[in-house]
Amino acid sequence: MTNQTPFADLVESGLVGDPRNGSIWRALRQVFNAHQLADWRADLARLQASGLGPAGLEAYIRATGTLAEKRGPLAALALAPCILDVERHAGRAAAAALSEATAPALRHLGNERDFRDWLDAVAELAAQGPESVAPVLARSDGLLAELGAHGFRAWVLGGLRAGGGDPERRLALFSLSDPRAFDLFEQATGDIGFTDAERALKAYLIALFRQKPFIRAVAGTPGDTLQRRASFERQFVQVPARMRGVATSSVRKVYRAMLAHIGAHLVHSGPRFQVRGLKPMQVALVSLIEDARVEQLAMRELPGLFRLWAPFHTARADGGVTAPSLFARLSRALIDPNYRDDDLWVTKGRQMFFADREAWVDPGISRQIGNLLGNDLGQMRIQFNPRTYRVEPLYRDDNSGLWDTDDAPPQISDEQDVIVETVRIERTQDLDDHDLESSIPDDDVGQATARESRADDGVPVGKYAEYDYLLGRERSEWTTVVEYQPQPVDTTLLDRQVQSYGDVLNRLENLVGAARVSRPARLRARTEGDRLDLDATIEAAIDRRAGLAPSPRVYETTERRNRDLSVLVLLDISESTKDFVKGSSTTILTFERIATALLSQALSDLGDAFAVAAFCSNGRDDVRFYPVKGFNQPYDRDARARLAGLRGGLSTRIGGALRHAGVVVGAQRTHRRLVLVVTDGEPSDIDVADRRYFVEDARKAVQSLAHSAIDVFGIGPDGAGTGYLGRIFGRRNFVVIDQIARLPNKLPLLYMRLTS
Repeated sequence: MTNQTPFADLVESGLVGDPRNGSIWRALRQVFNAHQLADWRADLARLQASGLGPAGLEAYIRATGTLAEKRGPLAALALAPCILDVERHAGRAAAAALSEATAPALRHLGNERDFRDWLDAVAELAAQGPESVAPVLARSDGLLAELGAHGFRAWVLGGLRAGGGDPERRLALFSLSDPRAFDLFEQATGDIGFTDAERALKAYLIALFRQKPFIRAVAGTPGDTLQRRASFERQFVQVPARMRGVATSSVRKVYRAMLAHIGAHLVHSGPRFQVRGLKPMQVALVSLIEDARVEQLAMRELPGLFRLWAPFHTARADGGVTAPSLFARLSRALIDPNYRDDDLWVTKGRQMFFADREAWVDPGISRQIGNLLGNDLGQMRIQFNPRTYRVEPLYRDDNSGLWDTDDAPPQISDEQDVIVETVRIERTQDLDDHDLESSIPDDDVGQATARESRADDGVPVGKYAEYDYLLGRERSEWTTVVEYQPQPVDTTLLDRQVQSYGDVLNRLENLVGAARVSRPARLRARTEGDRLDLDATIEAAIDRRAGLAPSPRVYETTERRNRDLSVLVLLDISESTKDFVKGSSTTILTFERIATALLSQALSDLGDAFAVAAFCSNGRDDVRFYPVKGFNQPYDRDARARLAGLRGGLSTRIGGALRHAGVVVGAQRTHRRLVLVVTDGEPSDIDVADRRYFVEDARKAVQSLAHSAIDVFGIGPDGAGTGYLGRIFGRRNFVVIDQIARLPNKLPLLYMRLTS
């Protein structure tokens, strides 16, 4: 046997590797037609020429035999090209692993299309993250069981997006050793998470208790077997990012119950309890009684909370006599008046709790009852494991906010150490001073927290979705817009530049003033018009029958008589705006400042409502928004000083800036609302290398604003890449300007579209 002998011939004769290859070959001949069989033999020859090796080739033969039988010949023929792609990018071992992973994967891939989607995801992973192919294929059986083909592809693309160009970071994500990988995994399932309903849930908490804590969604960690519980510490609240194992229809209800319970603690719980002197079982029972106490006080004021919390208490009286079972039964006995339990310990706890309802206002009753019940369980020799204990039901927090562990003694026993670790809050992200200040509720709930800030200190003002065109859906609450105050400078230079374009300003005012942007007014009883005025026509007919001369004013028409427009001018001040305009010694940013100053002066003289803002970005968590002039502020020297002080830098994540601009202009109660974007037309940012990603997201943002009756138009300097502008704003909704003097010749196009 030599290397010159075609490998397929050896397979046909059953001389290579496993003797069962001969039976596989016969099975393939039954499934494939002559052309397909020839293609398969050619693929096999290519795999042999690639140096895949006998083991890899045998794995491929077995995989195609299974594929041909279960998913048909076309699916079997799709495997070889993907193996070659993986081998080219990720090596022979990863290519062989793909063949080995095929048979287990078929259990979760219901049809040929699902199988091809899985192969496409593996090929894309090999091209962009070759180091991660092997660990992903090793887990593909479990991943596909949870995600399916579409979710698997979404998880792979999300991991590539999050990992960026760092191989170590990608490997950590796809090996599930990075905690963020679990969040990506849960996002790929398509289930509802906290961020999908965050705004409504926060409003719900404010409406119930006038509480506005800082709430952060925290992803689980790989390997967690139990659902994570919420936590709170003063005005800092952590909730699970997603509710694993909870039906989609019930997720929002769980979050509402969870935040309502924490709100009851924030209102009715007193100073934190001291851990010293208590055993783990007593800590858990004191916490349980405290949960019941604050819920009863909350239900006194808001009886409807019973319907929210009670359905989660499902413990049964015939449950086992174990600590978790008895705790769950006691929890139900303390909230459900219709629950009956014959256990003497549960009955005693219920009687003690309801014996003096007036004492509920004192948190000390929780410690008193919890200590006594804990002693009783100790005498009953009931075992309690604090390391595996989870507070029930699901909506209740982990009680870490009820206990003071900061001053625990330096020398403590193992048992005390378990107590401290049980109740200590575990933060997965650092909480900085800004987070704490933002979490403090105002006297006027619902208004932004007043705080002194440095000029270079940004304040988060909103979280917005971002569209991923590869996944075909928006990632909710994905970007954070942070507001920064522009640094004002002397306006002498800007004023001089504007004055040099006096003729442009005059023409601009005439053109803008001629536009009638308002609701059409109905003008009746006219001598001319495009239709009859019904009332005037009836009166004329009556006069004619009465022998009187009828009035000739029997027509009506419509006309835009007033101006009813709000405009927000949004300036791109990214690093690329430092470049010079083509054929000029003027930078793009200088061009933007002068053009904006001309337009602002014209709008100010006409009395139109307008605002000016600028934006740049430094990753998805820092989309910077610089308010230059608000709708309720005059266009005066201070506004011009802020405009003159804008400096270029960082990147251009235009989608997040557009969404926030839409919120700002959307608050204006005018007939037409317009966002006028002045940009160099090339979106980018540091955390995603795919430029199309930002173009498609910006395009989606424009479409979303259009659905809210907000028009968006783009203006870019010549040479800025009109392809980007056309894709983002639409072919009719952008203009290219090569000289400032031509600005009046372009702006009428925008206003004509608004008035058409």
